[in-house]
Parts: sequence; structure tokens; C-alpha cells
Amino acid sequence: MVNFKLVFLLIFMVTGCSMPTKPLKTVPSVNIKSFMGDWYVIAHIPAFIEKNAYNAIESYKLNEDGTIQTTFTFNEGAFDGERKKYNPKGFVIEGTNNAEWGMQFIWPIKAQYKIVYVDESYTNTIVARDALDYVWLMSRNKTLPNDEVVKFTRLIDGMGYNIENLRMVPQQ
Repeated sequence: MVNFKLVFLLIFMVTGCSMPTKPLKTVPSVNIKSFMGDWYVIAHIPAFIEKNAYNAIESYKLNEDGTIQTTFTFNEGAFDGERKKYNPKGFVIEGTNNAEWGMQFIWPIKAQYKIVYVDESYTNTIVARDALDYVWLMSRNKTLPNDEVVKFTRLIDGMGYNIENLRMVPQQ
């Protein structure tokens, strides 16, 4: 039996409740192989499943068919909290030079996933959505120096996000 409340909640989460006046600009292109691997979530405006995440890690692996095997793990509510694991599937959107994906937690809905910043060394990235509802600052490192966090927070603010909702993700 279909749980319509859960389906409605997922649709609301994926579509958001408002759209900005213009879409967010992605990076010109993403070297998909360089983007694969583990990313520590440094800060985010979280989706409901990750609002109390500790030790959050997003991992990507390119499948032979071009889809992206994704593993999102975190501890719920504390460093020693229950370990949670989600496995959405990523789909690169054609014509975006690998900079925009659809992230599918539940068929047939694909949430927007725009790579709006990635440095040359593929060490730090920002993933955002046009709805300005969720954003993720991620790094190959568990922590970032304060000046880097300030720099990235300014970038996120400049996109139109309400940075008062930005949450630093505790990493141990």
C-alpha cells in the first residue's frame, strides 16, 4: 500500500516551495572521474533526513552505465548516534558537462543537484538547487580552516541562500 503522506513529503522536499528569479549557474564542466570518491559534508542547509547529521559523508562511484552509485552515511544526533545510510542513484543531466545531476531517492522522482563550485584540485565543492532550499559544502578533508568556511559561506550567501539556515556538520 502506498503511503501518500510520505510520497507528498518527498515531492515537496524535491520540488521545494519557491523558485528564484533565475536558475543558479553551474560550473562550466565537471571531470566526473575526478569528482568520484568520498566528500565530507562541512556545512549544509539540510534536507529533513540529515538535519541532525554528524560525521556526514557523501560517496560517489561511477557505474559502467554512466549512473552514479551514491552512498550517504552519517550518525544521527551525535558522534556515537545511530549510523544511517542512504543510497540514492545519481543521473548526469545531458548537455550540462556533468555539472547537473538528478538524484533519485525514490522512483520516479529525481531531485536537482547542481555543482555550482568545485576547485581545480577537486578538494572542495558546493552543491546547490535552484529552489534555494538545500545546499551542501563538501570537502575531501574532514574540516576546513575558518577563513575557507567564511569564503564559502559568502559564496552561498551570494547565490541567494539564507545563510542563517546554514548548519556546520560536526565531523570527528
